Amino acid sequence: MSAAATGPVTMAQDTGVVSQAIAYLNDPLSWTGPGGILELGREHLALTAAAVLVAAAVALPVGAWLGHGRRGGGVTVWLTNASRAVPTLGIILLLATAGLFGDGATVVAAALFAAPVLLVNTYEGVRGADPSARDAAVGLGMPGRQVLTRVELPLATGLVAAGVRTAVVQVSATVPLAALAGGGGLGQIIALGMGTQRYGQVLAGGVLVAALALVLDGVFAVVQRLVTPAPLRASARR
Repeated sequence: MSAAATGPVTMAQDTGVVSQAIAYLNDPLSWTGPGGILELGREHLALTAAAVLVAAAVALPVGAWLGHGRRGGGVTVWLTNASRAVPTLGIILLLATAGLFGDGATVVAAALFAAPVLLVNTYEGVRGADPSARDAAVGLGMPGRQVLTRVELPLATGLVAAGVRTAVVQVSATVPLAALAGGGGLGQIIALGMGTQRYGQVLAGGVLVAALALVLDGVFAVVQRLVTPAPLRASARR
């Protein structure tokens, strides 16, 4: 068959997939009830929040401690590069072979994916705190812990919030892989569509995942701006 003959067929197929996706999203039954978009969206948000909280519980204290002591810069860079080299899907499948399926495997894998960016941003934020403010606190007799909690961390909040924002968006876009290990979230829409060859549903699921990631990015952009000290916001604009 010539390219001229296959071209219209391909375009018709693509148009059909788009039409199916629109029909799926416009169907009220797709949104409500068990397995509906709203329920799966709540599961998706819960998995995202759990993974980021687990990552933050480990990465933020470690990053703050390393940044306060001006140590471990090479380790943080190595961890960041290593996290980019290891695919999250590979971690999920590895956990599945070890007997950890479903949401638990997803949270662990996504937390491992989110931790490096939180660690690096916290480290850089604390390490890069204004030296004059730090020296003034030391001159007032503040112990190291108070210098960290009262001076360095407040000055680092903007960069830490930027790390949280990045982690949330990355994890939200990664959580759909949970469906491959029996987990919940919007990835179930994609997985079910692939299993039944309903490619319009697959496209609709991808659109929903992308839209949710964009919404979360916008929300956390506002949060980042609100928690960043005003002088740092002003200097960033210059």
